[in-house]
Amino acid sequence: MGRTPLRIALLLALGACAADGPARRPFAVELEGGAAWSMRNDVAVPGDTGTRFALDELTGSGPSPVGRLYASWMPSARQELRALVAPLRVSGEGQLDQPVDFAGQTFAAGVPTDATYRFDSYRLTWRYLVHDGARWDWRLGLTAKLRDAEIELAQGGLVARKTDTGFVPLLHVAADWQVAPDWRLALDVDGAAAPQGRAIDASLKGWWTLREGLELGLGYRALEGGADNDEVYTFAWFQQAVLSLRLAF
Repeated sequence: MGRTPLRIALLLALGACAADGPARRPFAVELEGGAAWSMRNDVAVPGDTGTRFALDELTGSGPSPVGRLYASWMPSARQELRALVAPLRVSGEGQLDQPVDFAGQTFAAGVPTDATYRFDSYRLTWRYLVHDGARWDWRLGLTAKLRDAEIELAQGGLVARKTDTGFVPLLHVAADWQVAPDWRLALDVDGAAAPQGRAIDASLKGWWTLREGLELGLGYRALEGGADNDEVYTFAWFQQAVLSLRLAF
């Protein structure tokens, strides 16, 4: 008689694990790679007295290789924490069509000039499942973003660079549409705007289930944003074609 409650408790626990374990898969990693094209990259350093010019006329429009890595954990059925490492670097050589005052140096026109643009992003996102429907899921949350950026010009022995590291809070929105049993369409957006600047990272991907817990994704990503202040004026827009592999466990 004393063992009966224990047996009932064990059966209930096993039933709960069977119902929640395989479906939820609380951990996931995603590796994304692709190509980026520069649609706009305007720069002035300092922002108020430097020469405003198109950096992408030196680096070229692309394509440039890109990649990023996600790691996520769901502590409950509706909450998720997601970490992201997203480096971005483009470089090239061209000629300025006018003299450019940049970061305290003057670069001559018509001379081969090397340019590098780096914008590395490290983020931590908390998001909550606000709608769990038969076909649609919606998540809302907040993202803490740490940017590590650098712009450099080099012309012969003359080199000047501007670095910037800072914290940016972003809003997060995500939606999943289950198109078919093995196919889904996913929208993922981090973004914020203020008088001093803005930041938008938005992707739309189609996901195909290869097997339980393993998905292949193909899609489009847009990165746009910048800042306008006394220290720097910089606004960039990149379009990306991306391929992802996601493993949930």
